[in-house]
Amino acid sequence: MTLRQSILKLLYPFWMFYNKLTGRKAKSFGNKNNVHPPQSFYNLSVTLNNGSELKLDTLRGKKIMLVNTASDCGFTSQYDDLQKLHEKYKDKLMLIGFPANDFKQQEKGTDEEIAEFCKLNFGVTFPLTKKTVVKKGQQQNPVFQWLSDSTKNGWCNKQPPWNFSKYIVNEDGVLTNYFDPTISPMSQEIIKAINE
Repeated sequence: MTLRQSILKLLYPFWMFYNKLTGRKAKSFGNKNNVHPPQSFYNLSVTLNNGSELKLDTLRGKKIMLVNTASDCGFTSQYDDLQKLHEKYKDKLMLIGFPANDFKQQEKGTDEEIAEFCKLNFGVTFPLTKKTVVKKGQQQNPVFQWLSDSTKNGWCNKQPPWNFSKYIVNEDGVLTNYFDPTISPMSQEIIKAINE
């Protein structure tokens, strides 16, 4: 872990407390009308960090949380809570991290370096994809195209504004929730969405 990463890890709890204390409203959106997607989520697949392919239709019957991640961000310590969430709800939730270098070049490492960093510093055992692009554009990962385009998912046009944006897809392949990076993975909002 670099000095910058160590400092950011140390400052993360204070940043989250400050947001709560000052009442800064983090954004979250829910699929209140239970709109089903025009294009099936289960037609998609992801290439994992080790080069293997994960077909998302193999995850039917589980909730899936998809999070864009980075190793050199103020929110990188969320890996701790993401791992806790993964361990606590592994029977009903699949968590997938999408490392991306889209925001201020905060994920410069190779796939191997990212995997090693996550395992060594946060004990991450949930799947990580190969480094990808999550912002809208020609290079955007197809999963994030689906997550941020209402013509595909049925209601949500929200692309990640920063690292550690979180999306939840339910057991039937319906996008149910979006959560801003400032919302902790172990927040009551997210726990409620997992248990609904």
